[in-house]
Amino acid sequence: MDFGLVLQTDPPASELVARMGRGEQAGFGHGWTFDSCVLWQEPFVIFSQILEHTRNLKVGTMVTNPTTRDWTVTASGFATLNEMFGNRTVCGIGRGDSAVRVTGGRPATLDTLGRAMHVIKELAEGREVDLDGTPVRLPWVVDGRLPVWMGAYGPKALKLAGARADGFILQLADPYLTRWMVKHVRDSAAEAGRDPDSVTICVAAPAYVSDDLAHARDQCRWFGGMVGNHVADLVTRYGESSDLVPLELTEYIKGRAGYDYRHHGRSGNPDTQFVPDAIVDRFCLVGPAEAHIEKLQELRDAGVDQFAVYDMHDAVDATIDAYGEHIIPALS
Repeated sequence: MDFGLVLQTDPPASELVARMGRGEQAGFGHGWTFDSCVLWQEPFVIFSQILEHTRNLKVGTMVTNPTTRDWTVTASGFATLNEMFGNRTVCGIGRGDSAVRVTGGRPATLDTLGRAMHVIKELAEGREVDLDGTPVRLPWVVDGRLPVWMGAYGPKALKLAGARADGFILQLADPYLTRWMVKHVRDSAAEAGRDPDSVTICVAAPAYVSDDLAHARDQCRWFGGMVGNHVADLVTRYGESSDLVPLELTEYIKGRAGYDYRHHGRSGNPDTQFVPDAIVDRFCLVGPAEAHIEKLQELRDAGVDQFAVYDMHDAVDATIDAYGEHIIPALS
């Protein structure tokens, strides 16, 4: 199992760069950041510094979207980093949540997302695409490679990920739901004539290594609220109980009153008090190192190739070090 480190691009950027270097030394293979240009600093600028100060770490967005940047700009950004530092980037992409909602926008349609994934990958790898009747190519790209990993929850999005994406990002670490969604992605890949095992499976969730379970839960409770934004969209589309969406995913948001993106992705988020301890335990990794190892082994058996640690709480460096010393060696 590979491991990723997910950090927010809060200032100072130099601290994030240093922590990504610390992560590489600890054994993390990927360094990820959120991509919300209003809430946090611009990731592509910071990626260049991370790549400059690491040797093998791959960097990527978790996740970007088809709306806030022109697709050619996104492709050029990744391709430029690859030309400068070797093919060490991954385009994580979804319909858009915080980046678009915070400015009054709406998530992109799946059709738009599918077209964007195709255009971004083709351009970043040096191939020509048709943009509304205009042939476009980045002529300076040579031997470029850009895996495109798609974030998804709902049945139609899972089908698109299996049919079109190089990887699937699932933002929760519940083994039951992971198995359910991985099966849908791999079945969709097979239906599209692809090798189901060719789709990389990445689970991303907060991790907090501590014997103080109550404190660990409180530090990770924000994640249930963030996932709840996506679940609320699914409930609107499919209802609270549907054969297309597991009840295990939707039932916990009944007490959800709203969401303020000013607290997005941060511990202590006041909009997440509706999230019970049971959901934190299911969606996140909390407790001593042994508990993390046990759950990660279960996720690996469910088909997960990478676990990406959302390191967004009051023990960022301690989590990096604990994973490097105790957890990554047990799973790698």
